[in-house]
Amino acid sequence: MRPVRLALAGDTMLGRGVAERLLDAGPRGLFAPEVRAVMAEADLVVLNLECCISERGSRWDPARKPFHFRAPPRAVETLNWLGVDCVTLANNHALDYGVKALTDTITHLETAGIRWVGAGPDAEAARHGAVLHARDQRIAVLGVADHPSDFAAGVDRPGTAYADLWTGVTAWLSDRVKSLAAANDIVLVTPHWGPNMTSSPTRHVRRAARALLDAGATLIAGHSAHVVHGVADPVLYDLGDFIDDYVVDPVLRNDLGLLFLVDVDSDGPMRLEACPLTLEPAYTRLARGIDVRWLRSRFTSACRDLGTAVTWHDGRLVVDWR
Repeated sequence: MRPVRLALAGDTMLGRGVAERLLDAGPRGLFAPEVRAVMAEADLVVLNLECCISERGSRWDPARKPFHFRAPPRAVETLNWLGVDCVTLANNHALDYGVKALTDTITHLETAGIRWVGAGPDAEAARHGAVLHARDQRIAVLGVADHPSDFAAGVDRPGTAYADLWTGVTAWLSDRVKSLAAANDIVLVTPHWGPNMTSSPTRHVRRAARALLDAGATLIAGHSAHVVHGVADPVLYDLGDFIDDYVVDPVLRNDLGLLFLVDVDSDGPMRLEACPLTLEPAYTRLARGIDVRWLRSRFTSACRDLGTAVTWHDGRLVVDWR
């Protein structure tokens, strides 16, 4: 049985300045065609949607929450153009404009034929996950966030699939991974975990990753730091950012990222290819020149610190597991 190729992208923020460009340049004006071409190599595309998609709602707790991201409904056209199959909403921006905007987000995604995980009208729906199909295999996707706790869905309350990973993997999360592993060929867990702007995974993130693998996760692809982290075993600790309009840290370089292609089967990942990206304000393209050299050095070093060897082949960073 041939492996499934997954395209995995990190924080995809389509609000604020990106939304302005979207309305000006159109749904195909946010990403270079060359980025779309890389994603088209995959059987399935999964990313973290770091905003709501709505024209309704009001800002969540504006006195304490500094950033609120809301994209216009046309944002789903960009996702469709990129070939996105599934997004996770388990993050700290899904409820930026409240329950109405979250409800609209889900409606817009469903209308566009894009699956969603990690949030929902109640806790059961938020924690349910989604099952995708490719190459005669069943691929389960599960989203979870370890912040913020006030976004957590309840029995009768819309919100995100929240789990306090700082204190360990909670029972519902472990049980859900086990259940998905028993019924599917591949289980992708995509957590929004850890603090922003860190260069390596924190101790609690590494502990949680081990517990999720022990529960039956085939592959883990995390996000939250806005910076790409290293890879160890079947864990991509942080996918970094995919598109945004954020202020750039001159040391951590959150304006440089990677688009990951992972070949995986029921025994785990076989090969990873990472394509260097440059994130201009509200526009993402393949990296060139000095940006590529910086990313090669950064990712190779981050992986080496985690015991993983990286090679360079045909313009991509490569990790071979088998």
